[in-house]
Amino acid sequence: MNERLRPRDVALLAEESTSSPMHNATVEIFDPGTSGFDYARLVELVADRLAFVPRYRQRIQTVPGRMANPVWVDDDSFDLGYHVRRSALPRPGSLDQLRELVARIVSRPLDRNRPLWEIYFVEGLADGQVALLSKSHQVLVDGIETVDIGQVLLDTSPERGQLGPDDWRPRRRPSPFALMGGAVRDSVTDPGTVADTARSTAGTVLRGVAGTARTTGRVVDALANRRPRGESPIIGPLSQQRRVVTVRTDLADHRKIREAHGVTVNDVVLATVTGGLRAWLMSRGESMRGIRQIRVLAPVSVIDAELEATALGSQIAAHYVDLPIWEASPVVRLHQVSYSFLAHQETGRGVSASRLAAMAGFAPTTFHALGSRIAAAERRAYQLCVTNVPGPQAPLYAAGARMVATYPVPPLLEGHPLTIGVTSYDGGVYYGLTADRDMLPDADLLGPCLREALDELLDSATGGRTRAPRGRRKRKTPDDA
Repeated sequence: MNERLRPRDVALLAEESTSSPMHNATVEIFDPGTSGFDYARLVELVADRLAFVPRYRQRIQTVPGRMANPVWVDDDSFDLGYHVRRSALPRPGSLDQLRELVARIVSRPLDRNRPLWEIYFVEGLADGQVALLSKSHQVLVDGIETVDIGQVLLDTSPERGQLGPDDWRPRRRPSPFALMGGAVRDSVTDPGTVADTARSTAGTVLRGVAGTARTTGRVVDALANRRPRGESPIIGPLSQQRRVVTVRTDLADHRKIREAHGVTVNDVVLATVTGGLRAWLMSRGESMRGIRQIRVLAPVSVIDAELEATALGSQIAAHYVDLPIWEASPVVRLHQVSYSFLAHQETGRGVSASRLAAMAGFAPTTFHALGSRIAAAERRAYQLCVTNVPGPQAPLYAAGARMVATYPVPPLLEGHPLTIGVTSYDGGVYYGLTADRDMLPDADLLGPCLREALDELLDSATGGRTRAPRGRRKRKTPDDA
């Protein structure tokens, strides 16, 4: 019996368009050393690990007449060579060239007639390094039945464990009559199927009406030569092209700021984003036009019996933070951001960063995907999504090649031309920003602005421990928070 897509997954598919493809991506850079890591070894590695993510060999099959939600079916013509691709930069390839290649690849939607994922092996980087770019559609990764493929490709040592033979054989594709019969059977035996279908159908109609209204509004604005409506310069319509910005920083710097000010590394990350946005907006003459704060969705990991359990040992919940863009002092910005998390910490539901980082496997790729699902569900309640996921602080390997950097490339949602993902790994904190190429043509400036904001906070910590503002309690922080 084929598994039926859940209403939320159907909604994600309905919300997708050529200007807002709903896939998460990750760029990982490797030093092959003497491992011989090349495209052939990657294909072998992926083939060896696909058994852990069976959904990556399934595609979506609609039901005739939309009698019920679509189902997952085995791809009887599954072609691994289609999904694992090879690319190259002109040697010696720079990080700027890699970012440009990544931006072009993530701008393209995935083919819905095939399993919804791709991996690119990128050769030609300087110093003999190579990169992996993975794309997985949000409907693939729910953290319950399926985790991101990036989580299963990496090992904790250069020696790759040998798995048993993969005896996967695709099940026969269901006929249209079988699909309709399954829909009728599920409707009779499971009343929830009828409700799910009704919700999905109604949601599709409403999203179609909303999309038409948005398009009409853009035409009116263009004819009137007006700027798109919105409360912020980071709210507006999307084009079909992306820009990717990456920034590598040291975890030791974040920890130094944490110790000096009695906050968490997550607070430092968000304060860095606040300062970076402030400097960037000022560089384009925006911050003095009445912008006092930017409302951010920062998904957090929690233990909550009322939320759907995941295979990662925790759930992901929405948490909102108002970044004080108007505040000139980096220290005051830091404490204001930190204070917004105090109530969340005191609920006892929060999961510490050290616990997340200690989870088996490389969970950040999956957590970023789950954060993007939360962002899609809540997109009208915030202006910017910032997903920060702590990762392991020991090196990881793919077929013996050591991973030296990892950058999240989160998707853009309609109306949100900027999003930020952050991953800490092996002594580094890696910021990955996705921006709309047309709406934010100067997004590259955000990289230097983030570095300057972190340097400001670091300067404030070098003079010794700084007291928290009066009336605010110092917060206990986990070792790796």
